Amino acid sequence: MGKTQVLGVITVILAVYCVHAKIYFREEFLDGDEWRSRWVNSKHKSDYGEWKLTAGDFYGDAEKDKGLQTSQDARFYAASARFDSFSNEGKPLVIQFTVKHEQKIDCGGGYVKVFPADLEQTEMHGESSYYIMFGPDICGYSTKKVHVIFNYKGKNHLIKKDIKCKDDELTHLYTLILNPDQTYEVKIDNEKVESGSLEDDWDFLPPKKIKDPEAKKPEDWDDRAKIDDPSDTKPEDWDKPENIPDPDAKKPEDWDEDMDGEWEPPMIPNPEYKGEWKPKQIDNPNYKGAWVHPEIDNPEYSPDSNIYKFDNIGVLGLDLWQVKSGTIFDNFLITDDVKEAEEIGKETWGVTKEPERKMKQEQDDLKRKEEEEKNKEQDTEAADDEEEDNEEEEEEEEEEETKDDTDEALSETDEEDAKPKDEL
Repeated sequence: MGKTQVLGVITVILAVYCVHAKIYFREEFLDGDEWRSRWVNSKHKSDYGEWKLTAGDFYGDAEKDKGLQTSQDARFYAASARFDSFSNEGKPLVIQFTVKHEQKIDCGGGYVKVFPADLEQTEMHGESSYYIMFGPDICGYSTKKVHVIFNYKGKNHLIKKDIKCKDDELTHLYTLILNPDQTYEVKIDNEKVESGSLEDDWDFLPPKKIKDPEAKKPEDWDDRAKIDDPSDTKPEDWDKPENIPDPDAKKPEDWDEDMDGEWEPPMIPNPEYKGEWKPKQIDNPNYKGAWVHPEIDNPEYSPDSNIYKFDNIGVLGLDLWQVKSGTIFDNFLITDDVKEAEEIGKETWGVTKEPERKMKQEQDDLKRKEEEEKNKEQDTEAADDEEEDNEEEEEEEEEEETKDDTDEALSETDEEDAKPKDEL
């Protein structure tokens, strides 16, 4: 095959790839305040928190790392962006974005919601019906997880697995892949952290099998693995009292039976006490094993090969609550191409993650150095104050000694003056 033919084949492959790969939504906030023309704030509540565009206190690139940041504590936030509606029937659906909790979040959401195209954006709120909810949620020490919630036939279904999210202050990339074969994958920082099937990991459908309601354990079914040895008998000298009178105890000499009653020695544990006798255990010759309740096909189960499918995807929203604000959302992506999402993740978060980490480390080192210097100054000041206090105490002691010497000398003079002249 000649060079021209090879180039022709490559061109065809790229053309086919471009036809099949579709980016439905991509937002990286690279055009300044123009984001306000694309994002709509909900007016359902009058006191939603305000968003601001910033790269935060530390970043890998001052421009590329700009995103929407929550700016007010203890507030609900609600904003959304619209795109051309589509159905994910017969193709993957990839939802991807970055989250940075630079405020060291204590309690708040970091997730996104994907809505039907008929959502009224100005009325979006916590009860608005959505297709998918995905992303990290942190509250205290107990809740640090990645939500993966799908709406199926009007009901929201939570994943049954526990997926741990990142809880540090750096930017992290979250990716959800939903496949037409009813499988899914969750990635954090372009690394798979969980995967499986929709039917297994959510309760969308009734179970395929149920316990046979007609089946009962036979009355003669013996499920005891061990039984008492019928030939084992209790020794005649087994029964001994648990406590006995202390043989070394003596009645106190001042014990008055008329006043104190009849004296009885205190009780002590009996060293010969053996406890409750039980016969030895032997293998049960009639043991049939644990009885397993037989199962039958569940008449209410009906397979559904379209659990993954959403027909009218058209809005991506941030609908969340935060106690301590400061989270930055960026690099939103909705596509049908898994590889393309991975490459975009590398081109965005992948490029700036190390410079961001380095800047954060430098800030932490500087802060630690300043704290050390501050503590050192405080220790020096404390030492100086202690030295001044010691000097003052010494001066006071010297003044007291001088005063005492003076008083003693005056006292002696007064005594001399008080003596009769013939004694002088």
